[in-house]
Amino acid sequence: MVKYFKFISMNLIDLSLKLNGFPINKAERKLKQIEGIQAEKYEEFINNQKLAIVNFHLKNNNFYREIVKLKTHNWESLPVLEKKDLQISLQQRLSDNFTLDRIFKNKTSGSSGNPFYFAKDKFSHALTWAVIKNRFNWHQLYGKKQARFYGIPQNGFDRKKELLKDFFSNRYRFDVFDVSHSAIERWLKKFESSKFVYLNGYTSVLVVFAKYLISQKKLLKDICPTLQACVVTSEMLFKSDRTILEKGFGVKVINEYGASELDLIAFEDANGNWILNTSTLYVEVLNDLNKPVKDGEIGDIVITSLFNKAHPFIRYKIGDRGAIKKVDSKKYLLEKLEGRNEDIIKLPSGKVSPGLTFYYITKSVMEDSGKIREIKVIQNRLDNFTIEYISDMKLTKSEEIKITDALIKYLEPDLDINFVKLEKLKRSKSGKLKQFTSLIK
Repeated sequence: MVKYFKFISMNLIDLSLKLNGFPINKAERKLKQIEGIQAEKYEEFINNQKLAIVNFHLKNNNFYREIVKLKTHNWESLPVLEKKDLQISLQQRLSDNFTLDRIFKNKTSGSSGNPFYFAKDKFSHALTWAVIKNRFNWHQLYGKKQARFYGIPQNGFDRKKELLKDFFSNRYRFDVFDVSHSAIERWLKKFESSKFVYLNGYTSVLVVFAKYLISQKKLLKDICPTLQACVVTSEMLFKSDRTILEKGFGVKVINEYGASELDLIAFEDANGNWILNTSTLYVEVLNDLNKPVKDGEIGDIVITSLFNKAHPFIRYKIGDRGAIKKVDSKKYLLEKLEGRNEDIIKLPSGKVSPGLTFYYITKSVMEDSGKIREIKVIQNRLDNFTIEYISDMKLTKSEEIKITDALIKYLEPDLDINFVKLEKLKRSKSGKLKQFTSLIK
């Protein structure tokens, strides 16, 4: 009887998908077929699928035909789409014979400031779940009890819908909008009474949780012995963050990278390699002229959804910068991820630097004090930055000078750095913390 109920809980996600018309069994068979293709034949499969999805949308999607405007084309001549190109009603972007009741419809969280509705046909969405199931099972996690650290709508139908999804997905959702010490103590009581197998959520929130445990000389694995892993997503994971998470939780840390409008993009395997999803996506890294960069070089990440017939995501610039490395025709590694390409530091001298690098330097120096819980960096003008932070105690003048000197050494002289201690940092509606923001137009 116990085994029966365990089987039922493990398959609630699949059951929910089936009840809502998503062909998960068919999708799993397709994924197994794709992953069975040998490396020497994989490039041919990808090229055929690229051609098939482009031809489908040129034939069946008036929105995409209007954008392409070419009677003949090769891959490189196809336009690179950005989110701003898709800021029209979803109905106008749907392919022929796809109506709003025959698709999976959702919207991005809007952490970049540009939320928009998108669509997937039901088979494409089922394929997304097949990939998620496959990757999480690399670590024997799919369907297991999840401690979820994501945002949630605060009221109304959308909140009830998310909570229902949590039930079917065997997960308990924690409030990421309150990371105070008293809130974390309530989290710990839940861990004491629950058999969670893994944590999953925003990096910044989980780092705050782990820091608190370290400060209290506690280990989450001791409090919740069933815990096996921590999956971080949606925000950058720095090397120092991984160290904190491992020290506070006592379990392995797995890095996930995905986009709701596309798919799971990369997932860390048991050997710590960030494996790119080449089963349902085609990923390019392009320079400012939309030309491919060399293997391992940083550029704009551009992704094609190979199976989504309801909505064209063809050569779609996701907004992040990174680098990939080819292992063979089938296997690629995501080597670097720098964050969003609009979050760039522009300095008076003309020097340009990735914003998250600046955030990382600030973060590492400020955490030397041992009392900083969260940090957010805002560039107001070319020479002016505000560093917002949460701490039990205000930074001393000497600590502020030390941080300013470190930033000037890395960037350039004559910068104006202001420090603001806050009780709470502003997060997006989804609960994400935008770690670096430039207000420079």
